[in-house]
Amino acid sequence: MKQLYFLVFVLVLSSFNVFGQGISDQSRINGSFQIDGQFYRPDDAIGITDSVIAGRKVGLNGFGNITYTLGSFTAGLRYEAYLSPISGFDPAQEGNGFPFMYVAYNSELISVTAGNFYEQFGNGLILRSYEEWTLGYDNALSGIKVVYRPYKGISLKGIYGSQRYYWEKFERNSRGIVRGLDAEIDLNETVNSLSGSNLRVIVGASAVSKYQRDGDPLYHLPENVGAFAGRINLGAGKFNFMTEYAHKINDPSAMNNFIYKNGHAMLSSLSYSQKGLGVVLQLKRVDNMSFKSDRGVSGNVLDIGFVPPINRTHSYSLTARYPYATQPNGEMGFQLQVNYKIPKGSLLGGKYGTGIAVNFSQVNDIERNPANDTTPVYKSGTMGYKSDFIKVSDHVFFRDFNIELDKKLSNSWKAVFQYMNQYFDIETLQGKTNYEPIKAHIALADVTWRMSSMRSLRMELQGMWTQQDKGNWTAAMVEFAISPRWFFAIADQYNFGNEKISLGNEKIIKPNHYYTGSFGYTREATRLAFTFGRQAEGVICVGGVCRQVPASSGLSISLTTNF
Repeated sequence: MKQLYFLVFVLVLSSFNVFGQGISDQSRINGSFQIDGQFYRPDDAIGITDSVIAGRKVGLNGFGNITYTLGSFTAGLRYEAYLSPISGFDPAQEGNGFPFMYVAYNSELISVTAGNFYEQFGNGLILRSYEEWTLGYDNALSGIKVVYRPYKGISLKGIYGSQRYYWEKFERNSRGIVRGLDAEIDLNETVNSLSGSNLRVIVGASAVSKYQRDGDPLYHLPENVGAFAGRINLGAGKFNFMTEYAHKINDPSAMNNFIYKNGHAMLSSLSYSQKGLGVVLQLKRVDNMSFKSDRGVSGNVLDIGFVPPINRTHSYSLTARYPYATQPNGEMGFQLQVNYKIPKGSLLGGKYGTGIAVNFSQVNDIERNPANDTTPVYKSGTMGYKSDFIKVSDHVFFRDFNIELDKKLSNSWKAVFQYMNQYFDIETLQGKTNYEPIKAHIALADVTWRMSSMRSLRMELQGMWTQQDKGNWTAAMVEFAISPRWFFAIADQYNFGNEKISLGNEKIIKPNHYYTGSFGYTREATRLAFTFGRQAEGVICVGGVCRQVPASSGLSISLTTNF
């Protein structure tokens, strides 16, 4: 029924466009579509049978976005279909319909959105609603959002609504209602005396509340859980400093074993930038900050707040094989990133200069001590534990040191070389018991030959050496592109030496090749791509949020278009 109401609204706006005067040139429709399909086949060599995909030979995910704009008014909807979800997506996503629809009015003074929307306060520590198609993640809010700009440099936001939970209809006595306020002031715009100052100052504050009825027969649970955050961004010349601190009142839930401890989070960043040099230092501490609109769920659903990762996001297959998943129950980490461009004409820079990027990040658990002499740490129904804000545990979750050289060799050749040393606590980060932490060395070369203005050939060669999990890997890829229409690629990942590795309770699979062949065609804003071959089991992460990807074999098709 709500789809019908929405379509009627769009028709009303269209009638204004047809019969109105002076506004027809302000009307437009745009959108995007994407279809991802997988056709599975049995592959005994890597342990794939029909039963792995619940007897299904086809997986299909697709969406279509339509946006209609008429002057200051906007209306949009998104159709989604998971028939059935491709491997690795939650089975609860199976279905189709219109989960996202909205109408909005926007002016310089005020913006109002009714329906479904996304929003983020500050760095997202206490509120971030967003959608990530590759992960099957969507925690859109359904309700109303108002943004009020009473004076230059001042922005006030208010939101009220419930979060999307797959295809389940919202019921007031199930998941909670989210309410929030945010204020931000750019002092350089608001205060005339600072308009031309070298010092740039932006301050902000947020408050978010979740209401969920207490129906627990065992514990007396808070029905209103509040979270508060303050932030500041300072810039002076080549330096910039940002920090945000968040506090959440006790929020017993399935994620923290129903303890009554308050939550805290802090994120800080200091950067320096000049021509040829950039340095960024980031610090983060998180303690009991899982914040969901349903206290009874776990996993990557119904998150109100967001814990940003501060480690480097890798794009190559082996450097990204063990990506870090943020730990909202507790983590303390830092990252240092240095980018330097060796000048042209120097001994190391050569004719074209040389880019060097050095990155180091480490994330530890926080230190937890008993709340009192008689209560064990994390005992449900208690305060849970005590944790000193400035102390860090010896338990290392993740460590990553990597160095990258980016070198243009001639007008036709350029290359990227990278080395990475990684420590990965697979038991904590992927929930695999009886596994040793992974200690890996990874090296790669990525070379591109620009054959002509229209043709290029790119070659990758990667190697991973580790004695844990599934052991050593090597990967190679060759991609030929005819700009702007065609690309062709062949790739292979080979898992060698794993017959000597203990895999806990899992069946040891002999070394295998995970080969793929792919090609694609692009015309204007439409792209069609085919890939045939094997996909190794692993984890995909985007922004610290991850999903497990099972091994698969077969044909994949992806079609995208924008208009």
